[in-house]
Amino acid sequence: MNIQAAVIFGGRSVEHEVSVITGMQVLAALDRAKYDPIPLYIAKDGVLYSGEEFGRIETYRDLPKALDPSRAVTLSREGGKAVLRPVARRLFGPDKPVTIDVAIPAVHGTFAEDGSLQGLLELLNIPYCGCDVLSSAICMDKPSAKALLRGAGLPVLPDVLLERTAYHEDPEGAINTLEAALPYPLIVKPANLGSSVGIGKARDRASLRNALDLAFSFANRVLAEPAVEPLREINAAVLGDANHGIDPRASVCEEPVGQDEVLSYADKYQSGSHKGMSGARRVIPAKLSPEMTERLQGLAADAFRALGCAGVVRVDFLLDGGETPYINELNTLPGSMAFYLWEKTGLPFAKLLDELVSLAFARHRGRAALTFTQNTNLLATAHFGKGKAGS
Repeated sequence: MNIQAAVIFGGRSVEHEVSVITGMQVLAALDRAKYDPIPLYIAKDGVLYSGEEFGRIETYRDLPKALDPSRAVTLSREGGKAVLRPVARRLFGPDKPVTIDVAIPAVHGTFAEDGSLQGLLELLNIPYCGCDVLSSAICMDKPSAKALLRGAGLPVLPDVLLERTAYHEDPEGAINTLEAALPYPLIVKPANLGSSVGIGKARDRASLRNALDLAFSFANRVLAEPAVEPLREINAAVLGDANHGIDPRASVCEEPVGQDEVLSYADKYQSGSHKGMSGARRVIPAKLSPEMTERLQGLAADAFRALGCAGVVRVDFLLDGGETPYINELNTLPGSMAFYLWEKTGLPFAKLLDELVSLAFARHRGRAALTFTQNTNLLATAHFGKGKAGS
């Protein structure tokens, strides 16, 4: 019997459209001899939809027509199984639920890649691919991730974190603090977004104010770092499970090619039409010395371990002209699942998905052996006074 694999994409994030592309790519790559793919689309308002039409890219060209209430579903647990059930009950015939054996998140950004979705899947006891709640949340929050990487002795840039309230109360004071701590040029970015959304570069006070205003339009916390010049952006993907004995291994390295000083959202996604990150301009393998390639692959695996990652993660590096590497960020659910890197490493997309599902089931089996509840009925003997909730 085939594995019922729910591919989850969309979501309440500025990276919604990128996630839809990744979802379509995963659905197309799943081996139909092993899996029955189930598209599970999260609309921008958080409503879940499923059905064959949501597995076709054409559906998303006329979303108002596709988002019929009759196609909305709920995700729940019934009789020891995870199921999707239509929200709107049929007048005639049974509402047959769809069983889910494993979930493959293909989401990006807030309310999805940040541990929110993973928490729901944990609550419903559904095996799922990728990082767990904690590592997802840490990697999504750049200041937290950098603090742990720095504590592990891994190379990251110095930074200053700003809060929205403090900035709005005294913008000139906040800018003074940044200028005193870090030299121009500066990179300013939201603390918890990916896909280069809200990132700006500042070479003077005026452009710094503009960059901060942009970043704060997307997030309540903003990170500023010194810009690396001259800059090369190098990425490598890592596959494994740092918490369950599956030693991580790194892919070949890539060098994305952008038209701007900082690789933009448009450079990453729009230049490749509907191909997502797999359609962006890039050099694979990156033109690096064998020694630097090995060093970056080792750092990528070390960062994966330090943040307790699982599944496939893309580690992004900043490389200066003197070939000093800095870890920029870890993407726990990278665009296109970084399959283009694994294909160049000798692992086809379908086989990559097989490994991710295998890792998901292995982690789920390990968690099933743990004790989460106790066989006691404290409430049967509890006594509460009138109008009191107890103590």
